[in-house]
Amino acid sequence: MFIVSLTYIGDLKEVDKILSEHVEYLKDQYEKGNFIASGRKIPRTGGIILSKLDNIEKLEEVLNEDPFKINNLAKYEIQEFIPSMTSDEFSNLKEV
Repeated sequence: MFIVSLTYIGDLKEVDKILSEHVEYLKDQYEKGNFIASGRKIPRTGGIILSKLDNIEKLEEVLNEDPFKINNLAKYEIQEFIPSMTSDEFSNLKEV
């Protein structure tokens, strides 16, 4: 599993101009099963994406399609981790 931390590097006005494209991109990735959760950081400096893709190369390919990346409005930090403990509602995320 991966945690992707996006940090805006462009002006928020520019980010807002393509926000709807980014949302469509996210919806597409959810439909493909690539993302399992996402949301805005507070304060609004970027966002977080959780992905259960099985390798970082696939994830990087998917992230390269993000309009924020295409338009050089965000940088991406990827952290892999292995969920070993979860609440019952998220037990499907655990790796044994």
